[in-house]
Amino acid sequence: MNPVSILLLGFAMSTDAFAAAIGKGAGMTRPRLSQAMRAGLIFGVIEAITPVVGWLLGRGASRYIQAWDHWAAFALLLALGLHMIWNGVKPESDEPADDMKKHGFIGLALTGLSTSIDALAVGVGLAFVDTPIAVVAVVIGLCTFSMVTLGVMLGRVLGAMVGRRAEVIGGIILIGVGAVIVYEHLSA
Repeated sequence: MNPVSILLLGFAMSTDAFAAAIGKGAGMTRPRLSQAMRAGLIFGVIEAITPVVGWLLGRGASRYIQAWDHWAAFALLLALGLHMIWNGVKPESDEPADDMKKHGFIGLALTGLSTSIDALAVGVGLAFVDTPIAVVAVVIGLCTFSMVTLGVMLGRVLGAMVGRRAEVIGGIILIGVGAVIVYEHLSA
């Protein structure tokens, strides 16, 4: 993967966390920068760890599917991208959301973990291609930290207006990164 693909992947992985952060920020009364940075740190660390865990799991299986690994990475990214797009366009539920004990550490960590499942799956897919996972994990973590901090601060202003669109954009980016992986493999 080239540096641009890694950066795009980092931002794509952070869009669902950004959408969740907008929701968190909309639920807070006038969030302070320190609150936003705390949420960004929690989300960023979790989002950086999960692709490494996925990568380790994928490395164990990579020797069995090395001939078609680029297609496996593409399929995972395509599925995740389509799932993110679906989440961004499906109608919202009418039942009130439980804020998981509002904005405490446990609530933020559980929300961060739920938004990082896609990063775990991406890590599995990246195990099949020659990718510096440490660099990818740091980029994903930093992008998530930045996007969540920004999302919490913008939450009161933007609310639901942008949150769901961010997931659609992230899904499109994931599909594009998957296509780049296949293209780079086929053109090598």
